[in-house]
Amino acid sequence: MAVTKEKMEAWLRRILGVDKLNLGLLDYIARIPRVKDLTDVPSGTPVLVRGDLDCKPGAKVGEGDIRLRSMKETLEIGRSRGWIQVILGHIGRDPQLSLDKVCKRLGEILGCEIKFIPDWFDPANLTIRPEVVEAIQAAKPGDFILLENTRKYDIERVLWKAKPVDIPNLAEKLAKVANEFAEKVARVYVHEAFSAGSLDTSSVVVPAAMDKVALGEYAYGEFSGPLADCLNAQLVISSGLKIDKLDDLQAMIDRGKIRWVFTAGSLAMGLIKAAHQLDGKDFCIGVQEDPAHKDQPYYIPPERIEQAKKMIAEGRQKGIQFVMPVDFVLQDGRVATTLGPQDQQFDVGPATLELFEKKIGEFLEWAKTLNEPAIAFHNGVFGKFEDPRFETGTKRFMAQLKRMKDAGVRVYVGGGEGGKALELYGQPDWVTHNFTAGGTVLNALGSEPVPFLVSLEMAATKSF
Repeated sequence: MAVTKEKMEAWLRRILGVDKLNLGLLDYIARIPRVKDLTDVPSGTPVLVRGDLDCKPGAKVGEGDIRLRSMKETLEIGRSRGWIQVILGHIGRDPQLSLDKVCKRLGEILGCEIKFIPDWFDPANLTIRPEVVEAIQAAKPGDFILLENTRKYDIERVLWKAKPVDIPNLAEKLAKVANEFAEKVARVYVHEAFSAGSLDTSSVVVPAAMDKVALGEYAYGEFSGPLADCLNAQLVISSGLKIDKLDDLQAMIDRGKIRWVFTAGSLAMGLIKAAHQLDGKDFCIGVQEDPAHKDQPYYIPPERIEQAKKMIAEGRQKGIQFVMPVDFVLQDGRVATTLGPQDQQFDVGPATLELFEKKIGEFLEWAKTLNEPAIAFHNGVFGKFEDPRFETGTKRFMAQLKRMKDAGVRVYVGGGEGGKALELYGQPDWVTHNFTAGGTVLNALGSEPVPFLVSLEMAATKSF
């Protein structure tokens, strides 16, 4: 049955968070089928696969293509069942980027030719081009078709900055797009793009028109295994440029398991100022509190300081230890314990690293008293690590992840920049698991649900 404008409005209200079910991660996973459960989909059926295509393949298989390789099990299941799999997804944020090289590498991984369609959508009429329909009709059971970068078309990105007030104006267009996919491409949809946590139309709208939806085997495994384990972490190391990570940290703390919080970056600056104010003092955090910089991602508004104060006050009552930097590497390379109004921290200093190492030792001693496994979750980097002048904090702390793992702690790295830092300064076996996606992991553990899980749950339960 076609999706009406009214149904799409209800759908978008859930996607944009106006109407919430307040489900936990494991609730979503329990309500969404896995691809292996689609046993009643006959051979020759077109199946739309939202793939994890955002990668830069290297010279040979195994280089820069981990996301493509993560899709293999799901795609092989579809091939063994004779489905005609139409794969779509994005690469980067630039609409001009092409998936042509990705298509070639995916073919090498699967050992077959993949038909590539470079121009598959008519943005003027919001319709699927005839070339797609013709390719599906010409395909044999087990064939693959890959569509060009979804972000090539504006409609894919229309929800990125959408507000609830925009829903009535967007609903009719997005309903038409969803119906086009159902009518001309497939009525079965599989999401095997663990890292695709943005509000892309292909991820969060198209499932509305599908008869059947499922989560790919890799994505299911990540959510039900490592991410489920992270829900029970007692120690979290959270850092980064944006203060909005406070929301995610608060959600993690609210689960009641966390007893140790290590912070760095802008997040730490907000918490440091909050802790000082709670103790009747103050602490200048430089340009990060200057309203003249409020258009910058590192700016920390007063309401975030108040949020941090509440978090620390409640955390102290629960016995949570907040371990924060005590010295900083500033923009000119100076190491200082205080900041002036024009200063900005770009890394933690040597005294902080010594403190962190000492506190990790205390955590390991504390962990010996537990009657359950010790779990640590690390997200982000300590400073502007891409600049060699400010990489020391991030680089040196990687050894602490290995130290915890060697002591029997299950150590998880939340992908993104933290994952990149592990690749640069450590080894894969220094941790229990390094996720292939940063934003998706934070969504899953943080304050907001993963958008594509919201979409799949609605489609699977027909609850819209």
